[in-house]
Order: sequence, then C-alpha cells, then structure tokens
Amino acid sequence: MSRQRHNIILGIESSCDETAAAIVKVSGGKFAILSNVVLSQIKIHQKYGGVVPEVAARNHLKDILPVVSQSFSQAKIKPSQIDKIAVTVGPGLITSLLVGMQTAKTLAYVWQKPICPINHLKAHLYANWLNNQSIKFPAICLLVSGGHTEIILLKSPTQFKKVGQTLDDAAGEAFDKTAALLGIGYPGGPIISRLAKKGNPKAFAFARPMINSNDFNFSFSGLKTSILYTVQKLKTKNPKLLADLSASFQQAAVDVLVSKTFKAAKFYKVKTVMLCGGVAANELLRQTYKLQATRYKLNFLMPDISLCTDNAVMSAVAGYFTKPIAYQKLKVDPNLEI
Repeated sequence: MSRQRHNIILGIESSCDETAAAIVKVSGGKFAILSNVVLSQIKIHQKYGGVVPEVAARNHLKDILPVVSQSFSQAKIKPSQIDKIAVTVGPGLITSLLVGMQTAKTLAYVWQKPICPINHLKAHLYANWLNNQSIKFPAICLLVSGGHTEIILLKSPTQFKKVGQTLDDAAGEAFDKTAALLGIGYPGGPIISRLAKKGNPKAFAFARPMINSNDFNFSFSGLKTSILYTVQKLKTKNPKLLADLSASFQQAAVDVLVSKTFKAAKFYKVKTVMLCGGVAANELLRQTYKLQATRYKLNFLMPDISLCTDNAVMSAVAGYFTKPIAYQKLKVDPNLEI
C-alpha cells in the first residue's frame, strides 16, 4: 500500500459486457470518485438472451479508448496526474479481459505509470470501502453476482478467505434462468425484482436448497428446477401469476443467501457484515440483509446500488491495496479465484 499523501488511480474494467473506466483519489485512507464512466452492452445482448463473448469483445475494442478519455474529461485531470493504473485481469470472459488489459499495458508504457493486476471478485469487495467508514475486522462479505456466489471472510483489508460458495448456479444466473423460464426477458434480476413488488412471496412454496446444511455453501439448481416444474403445470402465465412466481422465487433465493451468510457470521464471530456484487442491487436482499445485521448488532456495509454492478471505480479502489508489477508480466486469468 502506498504511503504517499494521496493517490490518484485510473481503473479499467472489461471483464464481461461493461466497458468502464474511472478515476479515484485516495487521501488519508478516504476515497473520492473523480469520474465513473460505464458503457453497458445490455441492449446489444438482450436479443441473444445472454452475453455473447465475441460480440462483447468487439464492442469493448470499439469503446475502450473513448471511455478512458471520457473518464479523464469527467475528472478534469491529465494522464500525467495519475499515480498508477489498475486493470481487471480476471475472472471473466477472456476475450473481453484481453481488451482491457492490452489497453492498460499500452497506456502504462506510453505514460510511464505503474500498473496493478486486479482480481474482479476482490474489486467487488473493495466497493464497500467507498462508504469511507471504519471497518472492524474480522468481517464477512456475501459476494453475489451473475457468475459467482461466495461468502468471504476478511481478516484485514488484504487477507481474504473463501468460506462458502455455490455448488452449481450462481444466484444471478438463477435469476436469469428463471426469467427465461417465465419468458419475461433478460437480464432477469431487475425484471424479476420489478414484478415481485406486485406479487405475493408466499404464493408458491419453492425449494430452499441447502438452507439447513451444516456448511456455508449454496445450491440454486434445485430452486430453478422447482420453478420449471411449477411453470410446466400452469396452463397460463397472466401478469398476476408472473408477479407471484417472481416474488416467490425472489423470496426463496434471498432467504437462502441471508441465512447462510449470517450463519457464517455467527460461526466466525465477525464484527462487520458486507454485501457486494451485481445481485447486491436487489432491493429485498439489501433490506433483509440490513435487518439481520441490526438484529445481530453487527456493523453493516453495502455499496451504493450504482456501484454493485461491474464498474471501474471498484477496480481503482482495489488498485490502492494492490502492488504494481512490471507491465510485461501482466496476463489475464479468466478463472481467477479470491
């Protein structure tokens, strides 16, 4: 970690279908967002019902330099004023990661700036540091997204250990697959959340797999299968029925996520609980998580909704805690773990 008075860090993120760049200033351990530019490809991939890697990479290639340029314009600073570059190297789609990494390497060489390889999962965790609140350790964080569902034990700002994970589908993946089964569109998370507000969460008693298991792991394939069998038995899918299905599914998923996380929090006797990842934008999950934290009298942190989905701000924050390496040694790892 740098000991200088302040750091100005450029973050670059291209692990999936968001092309993002951001500039963060760190002074006295406090983080200030100078710019945050995210160009989403959701509309491009909607017609495919999911992200197409080749399409994503082509759009990253087209957009990455304009996005970086916009981040400097928004921050009102010049490249000479940044202290280092932080770029996501994994996990993610390899072709998408390569675009961000090669761009960062080139900029690091041209501008003669140090470069930091960023673990995308750790970056999501570091989004919680943007609250600029003192974090009491040990802490537990639920990292829940389209590709990952994990419980992470944090012993310090740089000591992480995975203590639980999904054994099959990630929670976000389950949301997308359920939305596909219901025929309501992509991405599934925001659509299901919106429909659920008009539905009855007790209308269907969907499975809550592994909620009572003696570990901190998850499984969402059984919940997805429960939805499938229910949909197959229904003769119609009117708006009220879709709302009830969405609300019941969402409630089941949230029940499992919260139950397992706070079981881990109790086991490890933590002082703080955190939430991060794309699914952390889910309103019911945020509300339920916060209520449980209050009940257990634990400190609670979660990023602003705008910083839950993929962005480069969190990559820049992670860069503050990551040692630079020679840009020639930078390489992507699509299967990188915590």
